[in-house]
Amino acid sequence: MADVVSWSLQTLPRQRGRTAVVTGANSGIGLETTRGLAALGVRVVMACRSLDKAHAAADDVRKSLPGADLDVRELDLADLASVAAFAETFLEGDRIDRLVNNAGVMALPERKETADGFEMQFGTNVLGHFALTARLLPNVLAAPGSRVVWLSSIAHRDGRLRLTDLQSEDRYDPWAAYRQSKLADLMLSIEMQRRLAARGEDTVSVAAHPGVSATALSDDMMEGKPILSAVFGALSKVAIMPAWRGALPTLVAAAGHDPQPGGYVGPDGFREMRGDPAPAEIAPRALDPVAARQLWDACQTLTGVEMLS
Repeated sequence: MADVVSWSLQTLPRQRGRTAVVTGANSGIGLETTRGLAALGVRVVMACRSLDKAHAAADDVRKSLPGADLDVRELDLADLASVAAFAETFLEGDRIDRLVNNAGVMALPERKETADGFEMQFGTNVLGHFALTARLLPNVLAAPGSRVVWLSSIAHRDGRLRLTDLQSEDRYDPWAAYRQSKLADLMLSIEMQRRLAARGEDTVSVAAHPGVSATALSDDMMEGKPILSAVFGALSKVAIMPAWRGALPTLVAAAGHDPQPGGYVGPDGFREMRGDPAPAEIAPRALDPVAARQLWDACQTLTGVEMLS
């Protein structure tokens, strides 16, 4: 039995009867989050860009959990039309108990754009998930005690939100763009909780990060760099947590007892790079309510979708 299954069954409360949507569920943190939630009895909608990879991942989960209730659906967060089409697969009465905004891209060496002309990292990691959350919000609010989990990163600490250049058009730096996107995800999680609380909703918005874990995200930054890829691969075997351990903070945020509204979960070890799930450090700039409102407004304008306004 997979390690994440054993850990989940020993640590987290059962979730039978609930439905979760996990983006990027076919690999890395998303796959292990799917496996852990399925072990707890959750019906998991695996929202993935590649249906072939998603079905292969679902088969992998079923090998460790023969009774896993999995539903594979197509979603490309780098295309707002795909986000809208995915949201339309949910009927008005369908309840979503857990929305896990996990998928992402990291440190692309060259600046690329989404189908809608956004810088790929901000467009996928931030705008795609913002639009998805907005479109699925009625289904989330319909589920008592529901949660929205946003994946951030320890990299958010060095992030700078450039509200006048969110698309990195003036200057593109792979890591600066990534750090900005992860700072933005954490800010949106906290701002969403402010807005949910103001409306008296019992839905909770919470964020998580995987520390330093072996995931498919590293493939993005290794594109066209075979030597660096080989070195990173060797290093990951001894210094980087396996994906199943990196998924534990996300699982705690999604399925743990009494989450802290607007909170943040990550590993408890040195600089939060490794360890067991625990409350994580939030950089002061992520708590700026004025900047968060400006970011929220920018996301609404860029995606053309309003949420909790």
